[in-house]
Amino acid sequence: SKKPSIEGVKIIDVPFFSDDGGSFCEIARIMDDANVNGDFPEFKVKQVNWSQLEPGVIKAGHLHKEQTDIWFVPPTDRVLVGLIDARDGSSSSDIKMRFVMGGGKAQLLFIPPGVIHGAANPYNRPMTLIYLVDKYWDGKDEWRVDWTEFGKGFWEIAKG
Repeated sequence: SKKPSIEGVKIIDVPFFSDDGGSFCEIARIMDDANVNGDFPEFKVKQVNWSQLEPGVIKAGHLHKEQTDIWFVPPTDRVLVGLIDARDGSSSSDIKMRFVMGGGKAQLLFIPPGVIHGAANPYNRPMTLIYLVDKYWDGKDEWRVDWTEFGKGFWEIAKG
C-alpha cells in the first residue's frame, strides 16, 4: 500500500559515506542565497539547531504558522517522526505520516508551516536531531499540540 504523504513535505537523500575509519555525511550546502543544496528554493537558512532526545521521550507535537523546518537525524541514530497536516484548504489536510529518520539513512525532511511535527525516541540511548530553520527562534510562533493527537499507539515501536 502507498504510504500517506503530506503536500509540501519533502524527504531528500543526502550523501553518506562509511568506511573502515568511520563515516561522513554532507548535511547541507548553504548556497550564496542562503538556500540549502538547491533542493528547497523557497527556504533561506536563518538558524541551525541541535536537539537531543533522551530514551523514552516523546517531543510531540507543535507547529509553526511562519517557520519552515528542515530536519536531519544522523544515520548512526534513529528517531521516530510524526507529521499531521493541520493546514486549512490543503489537499492533504488531516493526513498523518509516521516514519523513522536515521537508521542507516541520511535524509533531509522539509516541514512547511502548518504541519504539526513531533519526534520520539523509543530506543535505549540518547538520539540526535539537527534542524535548520528559516526564522530566528521565537516562542510566539510555536503552537503546542498534545502527543495524543497523533492517535493511540502512534509513538510505539511497531511489533511483528
